[in-house]
Formats: sequence, structure tokens, C-alpha cells
Amino acid sequence: MRHIPFSLIAALFVSLSSCAAPPSAQTTADLLDTVKANKKLRVSTDANYRPQSYFDEATKTWSGFDIDVARETARRLGVEVEFVTPDWSAITAGNWARRWDVSIGSMTITPERAEVLDFTSPYYYTPAQFAIRADLKDTVRTLADLSGRTVCVGEATTYEQYLNGKLTIDVVTPPPTGVKVATVKTDADCVQSIQAGRKDYDAVLTAWGVVDDSIKQGISIVALGDPVYYEDLAMALDKAAKPNAKMLAELNRIIAEMHADGTLSRLSMQYYGYDLTKKKRR
Repeated sequence: MRHIPFSLIAALFVSLSSCAAPPSAQTTADLLDTVKANKKLRVSTDANYRPQSYFDEATKTWSGFDIDVARETARRLGVEVEFVTPDWSAITAGNWARRWDVSIGSMTITPERAEVLDFTSPYYYTPAQFAIRADLKDTVRTLADLSGRTVCVGEATTYEQYLNGKLTIDVVTPPPTGVKVATVKTDADCVQSIQAGRKDYDAVLTAWGVVDDSIKQGISIVALGDPVYYEDLAMALDKAAKPNAKMLAELNRIIAEMHADGTLSRLSMQYYGYDLTKKKRR
């Protein structure tokens, strides 16, 4: 090793020390201040999760319940909205590295997710619903009839956790036994596979709204039984992006305001045909 004079080492140390930012300069602004400074709210969403969120290639526009909730949230913050489309598993895993600011994507509040995410109060509630291929309606009449069959769910969803017996929220009906669980990137892929005539999946477990909307579109699926559990759906922030206390408080204020003035009820009726903003059982 080549010898370096002590004087040079000392000078280098002083130089590096003078370049380091003082502790006060290293403190990051609250996420709310950053969003307002950027004049933009970056929202993670799913381009293929109708009627919650979808990108219409024909018109090159975003549409859906969550899309309009995000637009209204940004409007009330006084900023523009920008949509980004990471995988759902990346959203629920946290540590977003500030690639987006908030998830407004019908995320269920669970204890596991709350370890890495900060949740707002719920902005609506939805039932979890099984549906089967229409050609199976005479042979699959109960959840027990799903034994030995393949159920398709979105990856890293509460639906996957439910079927694997790992869901930690209250359920109405225990999961059927003996099913084969197939995961895809988003629940809509399950329904679209059935629509294409493929028979990889016998059933799908997803949000009631997805099932209802798919049936209205003429997709050959049939709802199976009653909802098996009900989900409290909230906006989410990344804990790793703290400080975010001001942002969380402001989002909660906006959600309360949209509940009170009927905005969320109106959007729910527009996209679902039902008011899913009250905690109730269908």
C-alpha cells in the first residue's frame, strides 16, 4: 500500500466534512408539501381492473371508480394527477422509493400490509365474490363443489390469502377445501381468460363489482353463492416515504368530505349501480 501523508488525510477529511449537508438540510419535507411543490399527485393504479380502473385504448383515456376518486382527490389537493401502473405485488410490498405518492386502488386494510403501509380511513367497502364458468353452473352449485377445481385470483391479493387460509380479517364463510389456487397479475386476467374460451380456470374469486360488471358485459360467468367476506378499502401511503403525517391527515379530510357531500356515493352508483360507501351487507 502506498503511504499517504497524514497532512493530506487531514485536509481531505476537512474537505469532505465541509461538503456534508447539516442535519437540518437532510430532513425531508412531508409528502404533502412535496406533492404541492411538484403540483402533481402520482397515483398507482391498475390498467386492467374494470370497473375500478382501466385504460381505454380506443379513446386513450383512464376510466373507473378509483380513477375518478383519484382525480377528485387531486383536484381537492389543488394539483394535477398522474397515473402509474406498477404490479399490485409491488404496491402492497411497500418501499416504493417515491416512484409514486399514493395508492388509490381499492386496497383492503390488513395487519400485514399495515406493517409497511399507512392506511387512510376507508373510502368504500366491497364484498368478495366467487364466480364460475357458465358451463359449470349445473355441476358447481356450492363452494364445496369447487374441491379439486382451479380457482384464479390476483397475485398478492386478499383473495389469494383467503384461499390459502391466511387472511387475517373477519370472514363470513370459511374457504372451500381442496381447491387449486392459480395466481395472475390482476383479477381481471382470470375473467378475460374465461371470456377467451380457455378452461385453465374453473372459477375466480374477486371483488363483487368485477363479477357484476363482467356479467353485464356478457362474459360467460355466473356468481356462486353469497359473498364470503367484506373488505374495508382505503388509500395507502408508503411508510418508507415518511414524513407523511400531513399527507395522511389531508387525505383523511378529503375522504370525510367526499363521504359527507355525496361524491363517493355518486361515483359508486355511477360505476357499480349500488352505493358501496356504507359499511353494510348486500
